[in-house]
Amino acid sequence: MIVQVISIRAAGRADAAALAELAAETFPLACPPRTTAEAIAAFIAEHFTVARFEAHLADERRSILVAEGDGRLVGYSMLISGEPGDADAAAALTRRPVVELSKFYTRALAHGTGVAAPLMSATLGAAAATGASAVWLGVNEENARAIRFYEKHGFAKVGRKHFTVGGRVEDDWVLELPLD
Repeated sequence: MIVQVISIRAAGRADAAALAELAAETFPLACPPRTTAEAIAAFIAEHFTVARFEAHLADERRSILVAEGDGRLVGYSMLISGEPGDADAAAALTRRPVVELSKFYTRALAHGTGVAAPLMSATLGAAAATGASAVWLGVNEENARAIRFYEKHGFAKVGRKHFTVGGRVEDDWVLELPLD
């Protein structure tokens, strides 16, 4: 499938339902294979609701960008400004102030079609516009495809943190990219 990116833009309140649907579709792509369908469904039901995205869109510390193609959202990213809430991530980071790349997903059908690189470029531009000195993210240590993508865009491993899905604690790499 060839996805033609029509635009990358800041998400607005009217995008909440489409973002919830996109997040529900794409979150499982980042989960380790041993994550149960029940655990994934419970996580989605708690974290990727329309109400949750409405709250994210109203949060001044957050910035959500969307990539549109073929008449629908094909990807999104979410930045969160401020000190990391995760103690392990905070200890691993080498720069301050930082902004977290909390979410970066594209639909599976858009993988390899050239959607992710322009979305990343726009996301890094938005991160730099916050005045942060670096952007960071956590990625499951088994998600080789995502790790390669982030490293291709200049991110480097600086530490580790944990992420819990369905009561199971997963190991994540903390990656950081200087913005100056």
